[in-house]
Amino acid sequence: MTIRNPVEWFIDGLKPSSYRFIGSMHRSRLDLTDPAPTVRHITISDLGDALAKGIRDFGACRTDVLFLGLIYPMVGLILVHGALWRETLPLIFPLISGFALLGPVAAAGLYEMSRRRELGEQPSWADGFQVLNGPSFGAMVGLALIMTAVFVLWLFAAMTIYNMTMGPEAPASLSSFVRDVFTTEEGGLMIVAGLGVGFLFALFVLATSVVSFPLLLDRKVTLGTAMGTSIRAFMQNKMVMLVWGAIVATGLVLGAIPFLLGLIVIVPVLGHATWHLYRKVLI
Repeated sequence: MTIRNPVEWFIDGLKPSSYRFIGSMHRSRLDLTDPAPTVRHITISDLGDALAKGIRDFGACRTDVLFLGLIYPMVGLILVHGALWRETLPLIFPLISGFALLGPVAAAGLYEMSRRRELGEQPSWADGFQVLNGPSFGAMVGLALIMTAVFVLWLFAAMTIYNMTMGPEAPASLSSFVRDVFTTEEGGLMIVAGLGVGFLFALFVLATSVVSFPLLLDRKVTLGTAMGTSIRAFMQNKMVMLVWGAIVATGLVLGAIPFLLGLIVIVPVLGHATWHLYRKVLI
């Protein structure tokens, strides 16, 4: 017996997922034959129950989930660090807020861990990568690309709003930029316009992805069926889904305050809870 270094441990954990991923790439779109699920009406109490189950899943898989949750703030910090150049300072807040648009993508492994917990298993961090072997993995990749495109469009929109209000000249420094945002009329206009446009982007992501990623992980459906089902779930439970969106947004904001480190806990809890919300919404 020898003590393996972290790299060996990581690679050994990924091997089973890698082998199944190669096989999954040969699946045909014709295999995605499951019908669109039926949407149920839910209440605010269902959100509380989903959150409670998410917290329990986090507690049961704490060590492994923290490993996956660490990826999210690390990528966020890298993006923010890249935006600290003078020319890209106006993108700092759009990057932090818009990065939340990719939350459903980042949480895919957490859905898989919650699914395995439902089956009575004790999942590890490596099981989170079993999404590569999901019945609709190709459609999941397509949905992830759509969410990434929305994120990029949001950054373009945010930069356009800056150029129309406080720009087009780059800020002299981070401190002067923050001061101008909160003390000038142009800064106020930028905040109002940014919040309004950002809300529309967030609403689109909420409606199209609130149950689509878990659905693609759980059943053999096409990308169109998953997004259509998610939109139906949103429209049939508009107020409850808006409350859920507010809960997610509030959690991400609170988690982002201490240098994004709070996201190490917030993202896993919300990810697990989203899986249980999916179970409540669809039959």
